[in-house]
Amino acid sequence: MLKKILIIVAVVYVGIVAAFESLLGYYQPADDQTMVITTFDGEGRGADRVVARLESDGNLYVAANHWPRAWYQAALENSAVEITFNGETLPYTAVLLEGADHDRVNNAHALPFAFRVLTGFPPRYLMRLDPR
Repeated sequence: MLKKILIIVAVVYVGIVAAFESLLGYYQPADDQTMVITTFDGEGRGADRVVARLESDGNLYVAANHWPRAWYQAALENSAVEITFNGETLPYTAVLLEGADHDRVNNAHALPFAFRVLTGFPPRYLMRLDPR
């Protein structure tokens, strides 16, 4: 009986996390900390997603949470992205952060506990956005 309850709880939790992660990129409230990232596939088709704007030390960053979203995978495959912020669209290059750079930015932009629960206690995947 306990095993069934634990399985049900795990399945419901995974469902909530999946729903939250999926909806976050479409329904995130637009404010001064959100922007739209446009990634491009191999054929040049663009896809837009709303993401959080993270800034530190004069650099611009974006984070993908527990389950990397399609935009994140697209940016890894084609680092040429566009960022729309305050009505202006500019070209950027997405650079994956690893090691000490990742840790420094991750610590500078710690997520609230409730957000970490809703995104599956993510290891955050961070990208720096460099102007082109």
